[in-house]
Amino acid sequence: MSRVFRKITPVRTFTKTYQNYRTYKPHLRNDFNGRCGYTDCPDQWFGGSKCFHIDHFQPKSKFPALINHYENLVYSCSYVNILKTDDIVGMIDPCSTEFNDAFFRDKHGYICADPRNPNALIMHRKLKLGLERYRIVWILESLKDTLQDLSSVVSSSPAAFSDDESRQTMLLFAELNKEFFKYFKYLGHEL
Repeated sequence: MSRVFRKITPVRTFTKTYQNYRTYKPHLRNDFNGRCGYTDCPDQWFGGSKCFHIDHFQPKSKFPALINHYENLVYSCSYVNILKTDDIVGMIDPCSTEFNDAFFRDKHGYICADPRNPNALIMHRKLKLGLERYRIVWILESLKDTLQDLSSVVSSSPAAFSDDESRQTMLLFAELNKEFFKYFKYLGHEL
């Protein structure tokens, strides 16, 4: 069973021009939904935007005229940006429709490349997209979403939890919810 790689595709919407590409970072963060363009991991699990990089999809060293072009920039976790280096062979722009078709998550949450797409296979290997860290972040994000959904159900129908077994279940849920979000806030994340 495979799962969609990401829920929201990044779209570069910012239209102003700056002389220094670093000035674009808050706009890139917004356009990439606070997530790495390549792994879809939220920046909050990697220390926030201060720890994320701005990748030049077409490398600065090979395409100096594109250094400050917003359409060439990708909001990226440091791990992927460092591995990407100046390579352009097989790279797929994360904002392209091809990218959405090239990658998926397996039933365990690992990022996988479409085996029929040679560029996806190159990218997956070069950027080490199958690492455990990206699966763990995906699991944590899934758990957070599930807890929020369950919290909504519990708060909207408290009468459904009137017997002892239901009350015990609700108490266990409340404890799990409290511990998860306490840890989440400890890491400096906002909900």
